[in-house]
Amino acid sequence: MEKFDLRRTRDGYQLNVPMSGTSLLRFPLYNKGTGFSRAERKRFKLDGLLPSQNNDIDTQAERVFKTIMFNEDPVGRHIGLAALQDRNEHLFYKILSLHLEELMPIVYTPTVGKASQYFSRVFRRARGIWITPDYAGRIEQILRNAAPFTDVQLMVVTDNESILGIGDQGCGGMAISVGKLSLYIAGAGIHPVRTLPISLDVGTNNQTLLDDPLYLGWRKRRLRGTRYQELVDEFVIAARKVFPEVVIQWEDFRKDNALTIMDRYRHKVPSFNDDIQGTGAVALACMLAASRITGRKITDDRVLIYGAGAAGLGIARQITSALQGSGLKGADLRTAVLVMDSRGVISEGRELDEYKKELAWPEDLAASLELNDAQRKILQRVVAAYKPTVLIGASGQGGAFDEETIRAMGAATEAPVILAMSNPTAISEATPENVLRWTEGRALVATGSPFDDVQMRGGRQRIAQANNVFIFPGIGLGTIVSGATEVTDAMISASAHALANCISDEELSARCLMPEVSRLWDICGDVALAVGRQAIEDGVADKISDDEYRKRIDDYRWIPEYPEMIQEGDRRKTIGK
Repeated sequence: MEKFDLRRTRDGYQLNVPMSGTSLLRFPLYNKGTGFSRAERKRFKLDGLLPSQNNDIDTQAERVFKTIMFNEDPVGRHIGLAALQDRNEHLFYKILSLHLEELMPIVYTPTVGKASQYFSRVFRRARGIWITPDYAGRIEQILRNAAPFTDVQLMVVTDNESILGIGDQGCGGMAISVGKLSLYIAGAGIHPVRTLPISLDVGTNNQTLLDDPLYLGWRKRRLRGTRYQELVDEFVIAARKVFPEVVIQWEDFRKDNALTIMDRYRHKVPSFNDDIQGTGAVALACMLAASRITGRKITDDRVLIYGAGAAGLGIARQITSALQGSGLKGADLRTAVLVMDSRGVISEGRELDEYKKELAWPEDLAASLELNDAQRKILQRVVAAYKPTVLIGASGQGGAFDEETIRAMGAATEAPVILAMSNPTAISEATPENVLRWTEGRALVATGSPFDDVQMRGGRQRIAQANNVFIFPGIGLGTIVSGATEVTDAMISASAHALANCISDEELSARCLMPEVSRLWDICGDVALAVGRQAIEDGVADKISDDEYRKRIDDYRWIPEYPEMIQEGDRRKTIGK
């Protein structure tokens, strides 16, 4: 494990490269392909190994993007992009940055779900680090030996059990960690060498995978209980020791493990759970945007959350905290948020998992809905009784928001907010076209997966994507640059308010609850600034001025352009020139 020797110069970047010839061409963080200059080809013994012509990165990007898009199958495009990332990372991130709107659905939701399912069957080259129970007692050594560089400041860590809405995908969950980190890099500008995807491959209960002779993961039933917890404990201690500045994003853990891990380590290592906290922040940002469109205060909203897994809990916590911060309290605060799960309204009269108790209405309050036990399980009946202004889907149940339910929302309020946040696309609670048709165009809609624009009487309506990509890269960037020792609840809340403030007046006029994906770079910078300010206010980061903090963010961020490549003996001749 060595340090990646990259330095800024007045003209860009300068990179000291410790290899040459075919070894250089096979190392994706150094390889430029036809982008090597004639001087670099001579210096690094590449003459004869490449075609004659030298292309700049923009020319390469134009050619390779067309090649990737020639394949009409999204999974085929994902495989093509992965192959590019495995041979030339600068070019991969250049193309992703230039074509983010077209490619984000390929490297992230919804296609990454399929990539997880097909992971063992399309595997080409290892990326990231797998930690299995066989490594217990020597995880620190594994990290030191397997990580290519010492510079790691950000990990996305998954145990692969709750991938999107498709469940346990075993070792295939690594595709999610890789995909999320690619968006940290393209959106927040965190250099690839500072990132590391991690799979805690503790087995799988997916029998199809266990029976598949091509399955590549740890072929045993999932580790549970004390041994599981001890393995995660050892991993966190080792990660913090090997990479003292690391920030961890926990990803796609089963809800009970997700909550335990988030709470167990949040004060030991700067970390957050995107499924819980990131999703909650995005939902709150949508509500804040809707308030700007309708003029209705969020304290006047009544929110029905359909789905009480990790995402539903995170949404409920974030919205409740925001309402409390806005002055709502007592009975008004209690009745402002109602949560349903697969068994209906969550109330204290039911037998509940421990984490659901904080979501439960008192039984006398639930009785005020005047619904019997059977009716409390029917979403449309609950909507008609509760009359919410906001309906949020985090259920993973495709089509759960049927016509009756949406029409009941439209009857309850003039401008219902409908957030169908489950992804991938197949499990979205509703399609935007149906929601708009069933509410005569009055609804404010956002979805977790990308949908095409909807043709309305007044023209085309862009469908906002309530996507965590607007939140997690900025949280990571802000935490790293501020040097925060933990990620506080207030920092997550600050990210939501910052995102809502990023939505332009033009986007609000078009009834969009989220900004354009094409503006992700600027949005990540604004979110990072808000997160860092809050870290300072919370006393978990050193105090500096806004101007200095903004400068640190700008200086830290990386843009995918080829660096000048030198060998150690050349640095004295070229540095500073």
